[in-house]
Amino acid sequence: MNDLNFASPAEVGLCPDRLQRLVQVLEGEIGSGRLPGAVAMVARRGKVALFESLGMQNPGAGTSMARDTIFRIYSMTKPVVSVAAMMLMEQGRLVLGEPVARYLPEYANQKVAVERNGELTLHAAERDATVQDLLRHTAGLTYEFLGSGEVQRQYATLQMGSRERSNAELSKALAAVPLTHQPGSIWEYSRATDVLGRLVEVVSGQTLGDYLQRNIFTPLGMLDTGFSVPEADHGRIAEPFAHDPDGGVPMRVFEPRRVAALQSGGGGLMSTAMDYARFLQFLRNKGELDGMRLLGPHTVDFMTSDHLGTIAASGDLLPPGHGFGLGFAVRTAAGISSVPGSVGLYYWGGIAGTTFFVDPAQDLYALLMIQAPNQRDYYRPLFRSLVYAALID
Repeated sequence: MNDLNFASPAEVGLCPDRLQRLVQVLEGEIGSGRLPGAVAMVARRGKVALFESLGMQNPGAGTSMARDTIFRIYSMTKPVVSVAAMMLMEQGRLVLGEPVARYLPEYANQKVAVERNGELTLHAAERDATVQDLLRHTAGLTYEFLGSGEVQRQYATLQMGSRERSNAELSKALAAVPLTHQPGSIWEYSRATDVLGRLVEVVSGQTLGDYLQRNIFTPLGMLDTGFSVPEADHGRIAEPFAHDPDGGVPMRVFEPRRVAALQSGGGGLMSTAMDYARFLQFLRNKGELDGMRLLGPHTVDFMTSDHLGTIAASGDLLPPGHGFGLGFAVRTAAGISSVPGSVGLYYWGGIAGTTFFVDPAQDLYALLMIQAPNQRDYYRPLFRSLVYAALID
């Protein structure tokens, strides 16, 4: 499998000096002891103009960062699993407007929790959550770490973050807990893509890992992507600092050296910069890479369009001027947001710090691979701003 095509920055309308400034800023962050290391990639017009590895891959062991370092990408798993679901849709095996309960019976007759004056009452769902609701995070599910409401406390008590449950067991446990909102009424970031991963298993008849391997990773040449890292590659795994450089608390990330029961569709994958860039190039190409077409062009456009409309967003994870598509945040306004980008840009990131964006209007995509969980909200907009500063035509 060939790597992606490379070009000099000037060939694709990027300023070499300004791209180098991006590298220098990251080097400064590493030198200050706030960031262990990074792999940064910027591509335009289908060609890679910057691919740099900086700093330490494993600060505890003193290992230098390499281009092929393997990272915990956490929620950057979600776009991949969303593509898997859309492939099943294109095959006629999945209908987005159908109730989740058609495929996963445990989601029938769900209840919605309503808290008033410290009292919790349960109300019948006004409509069933659909597959589209799972893809766009409007199914009424939540994450235990996004608040302290009764439903989130139940998630925490039931240890929804455990990697010791199978996908089937997690799906059943989630279905037994009340919803936070009526389906289709509110965007709330959630374990919906974990449920989607289980749905892919039921529809395909394969484990999520096997389905992704056969239908996405192998065709796209994503040779180092999976839910665990084989022993021969343990020395390539990126690690955060043992303690947060800002607050001193121990850094907690999952252990990818052993095979967990859970294959989390919402956050379980390990990958490299080049593997994930191949996935982004496939999206940039509207569903095809190196002659392998996994999705039709209109399906990619559909996925990366706003699916919220007037549906309000809960919390502050979705910035102003953005909606959400089927697996990605989508920019809906040229301004409003505090970071640059074109209308139609789509992106997401992982809780350990990894981030990507694709800007079709500029024919640009970029990704930053880091393992710095508590600094992620600083480095994502910094990276985005530096990439756009390098655009000169």
